Amino acid sequence: MTTAATPRPATGAKRLRRPKGLTAHILLMVAVLISVFPFAWTIVMATNTTKDIYKSPPKLTFGSHLLENIRHVLDTIDFFGSMLNTVVVACVTTVLVLFIDSLAAFAFAKFDFPGRKVLFGTLLVFMMLPLQLAVLPQFILMSEVGWVGMLKALVWPALSNAFGIFWLRQYIQNGVPDELLDAARIDGAGFFRQYWNVALPMIKPALSFLAIYAFVNAWNDYVWPLIVLTNPDHVTLQVELAQLNVGHNTDYSMVMAGVLMASLPLVVVFSIFARGFIAGATEGAVQGS
Repeated sequence: MTTAATPRPATGAKRLRRPKGLTAHILLMVAVLISVFPFAWTIVMATNTTKDIYKSPPKLTFGSHLLENIRHVLDTIDFFGSMLNTVVVACVTTVLVLFIDSLAAFAFAKFDFPGRKVLFGTLLVFMMLPLQLAVLPQFILMSEVGWVGMLKALVWPALSNAFGIFWLRQYIQNGVPDELLDAARIDGAGFFRQYWNVALPMIKPALSFLAIYAFVNAWNDYVWPLIVLTNPDHVTLQVELAQLNVGHNTDYSMVMAGVLMASLPLVVVFSIFARGFIAGATEGAVQGS
């Protein structure tokens, strides 16, 4: 009685695949360590003293001076007041960016109207221009409407986010089937109902990605708030933290403690939207390819 011979595994192919997989894992681990090191080094500096930072070799372990450094930060600047201003600006900006950019992207992706290609091409041009070019025109505009020194001067210029419109347009173009929109039109749904009831629920991963992107940009913005916020009561966190740097006598452990405190809300926001952020990034990359 003969038995069928079982095929032997291709050991040569496995041997070829293992080094590639191992190399990829090593490269990913190195990339993770490089990415995590600045945050870990910030914690080390925030928990030690400035003298420990200037030691040669520098101290690489966590210290016990974190509470002392935090107290110095709170005594030197209005940390919580500026953080409240930043939270208001970042949250309002993020919500409005999600609404306006998704609405514009839906129109670009699924509707044909006169001048659509010209407008989208203009959008791409503006997306490639450096943001610093808009500082002077924005300041003149804010002064004309009387918003210099007010928090709304930070919100309105950030609403028409060219990257956000481009990102969502690419996602909606392939992620929202035309058949669903046709069915909605047959049921009598207009433009806004198609956007709100059909498209919006299907692009939640992309919206999560854009929410983190918009929030981080608004939170970390420094140049524009420094120029337009002439009222000390409306200063944002990044501008307030810059006051900790006083030149040669800077207490860098105190500065790092302030930076660490300012980074924690970003960690919380990312942890909330992390799943949607990763899904949106990966799905957008696949659909755009």
